[in-house]
Amino acid sequence: MEVLVPILKLAGGVGLFLFAMYLIEESLKNLSGRQFKLFLQRITKNSIGAVAGGAIVTGVLQSSSMVSLIVLAFVGAGVFTMKNALAIILGANLGTTLDSWVVALIGFKMNVEVLAYPAVFVGGLMLILFGKRKTVKYLSMFLLGFGLLFIGLSFMKTAMEAQVQTFDFKAYAHMSLAVFLLIGFVITLLVQSSSVTMALTLSALHSGAIEFPAATAIVLGSETGTTIKILLSAIGGNAAKKRVVLGNFIFNIVLTVLAFACLKPMLNLITNVFDIKDPLIGLVTFSSLVNLLSVLIFLPFLQPFVHFLERFFKATDTAFAAFIGHATTSEPETALDLYKRDVEYFMHNCMLLNLEQFDLDTSIMEAHDVFKTLNDSRRFMSKTKDDKYAFLRQFQGELQSFYLELRAKLEDEENVQLNQLVSVARSAMYAVKSIADITGDISNLSHSSIDIKYQFFVQKKEETKVLYAHLYSILQQEEPVTFDALQLLFNQITSSYSMALSSFYKEAQQSPIEDIDMTIALNFNRELFTANKAMLMAIKDFSLNETEASRFNELTTYKT
Repeated sequence: MEVLVPILKLAGGVGLFLFAMYLIEESLKNLSGRQFKLFLQRITKNSIGAVAGGAIVTGVLQSSSMVSLIVLAFVGAGVFTMKNALAIILGANLGTTLDSWVVALIGFKMNVEVLAYPAVFVGGLMLILFGKRKTVKYLSMFLLGFGLLFIGLSFMKTAMEAQVQTFDFKAYAHMSLAVFLLIGFVITLLVQSSSVTMALTLSALHSGAIEFPAATAIVLGSETGTTIKILLSAIGGNAAKKRVVLGNFIFNIVLTVLAFACLKPMLNLITNVFDIKDPLIGLVTFSSLVNLLSVLIFLPFLQPFVHFLERFFKATDTAFAAFIGHATTSEPETALDLYKRDVEYFMHNCMLLNLEQFDLDTSIMEAHDVFKTLNDSRRFMSKTKDDKYAFLRQFQGELQSFYLELRAKLEDEENVQLNQLVSVARSAMYAVKSIADITGDISNLSHSSIDIKYQFFVQKKEETKVLYAHLYSILQQEEPVTFDALQLLFNQITSSYSMALSSFYKEAQQSPIEDIDMTIALNFNRELFTANKAMLMAIKDFSLNETEASRFNELTTYKT
């Protein structure tokens, strides 16, 4: 039983450490909101910025796996280029070593009880008393995680010291370093956290259970072990995601092989050149040095490496949606960002089809950099109008299905945004349906030899052209998006409908016109009015906040 207690204590320490890492990751992720994701998108204009962004975000969030999963979602959706995605992952690998420095400098150099127990007490008390407040809740989780991390580390440290007293580790000191490399890989594969492997290794090194060279070999093994989680996340993903995951795997394999081959010179560099005598500081220096070298080795060759990866995996993505197929609800904020991009893409194509029904020029819209690439890959512009309509119906179905899946994962404020976005898709599709329902009327009016009918169509066609130019400018943020600006557009739509109706009746009294022609023109005017209102409602929900969007719905003119 005496032999079993230290083993159980070690296992308990690992469990506490893992749970603490989870609390810290979740709290920081929620406290930071979507700012880190936006920061990543802003800074990834070049490879150096992408490396720096990956390192900074991972250094703060302390989870290279989480950052890698975010990157996979964005690269699969076309937000990041493959080159910059790989650069972010290189930076993330470097950023995760910050946790190792914290553990080595605080966990083994200070009396952790001084920090850990008060943090657990304050965090637990705040969570019970004020846990309903979002900010306080996640701040409490951070304090709990911070305290439990060092308590778990203390368990591992004392358990390892007890094991050294009862077990002769020196008998295994002669084993090949390759065995320790494999041990590091297996431990990380099981716990899926290189931080836990590092903490265990630091504890073993501190207690004298292993020597410095063996510890560095274990850390090297963890570099590859942590990639398995990312490999599994790419199953079922598109070609771009699989290529990035393969690239990350190759990074770690090559890095492990090169570092292991040069292990003795690197150890000499740390102990003799850098003159680091403390093995704990030496180990975390080794970890940081290895990941820094990987950046220096791979960064200059990222573009040729991308070309190499492009030989693998054929693009087989048949989804209608462009972005959400690469999102996961385990990262709900990222998924919401991608959902918004897909809704914008959906609305873009709805507007394209409606303009095409009137044979209006769509060249400006077709030239949209991102959406043009997506439409080219889906051959959207070469489809018939009926096929485009079917495409949009299927696209809306995918948006609706993902909405049902995502809504349970979001906080209240984010659910409000999600509800507005799904409303955007419904309104845009309704606008498309209304125009599709009058394609026969459009054909009849546009080819009519009766002047009153033809001129009526020409007038409404020109009004539609002007309206969609305004709506598209708002969508592209080329025009200011305000409540008053949208209300003015709505008043123009309503006024146009009423004036066209009045004008047509007046002209019909003066010109002979068949009853059926009257019905065609009036039905056309009504459905076009409905379609234009619906498209404006889509723009409204996409552009305004919840309060202003609700105010817009209450306009008396909307009930006309």
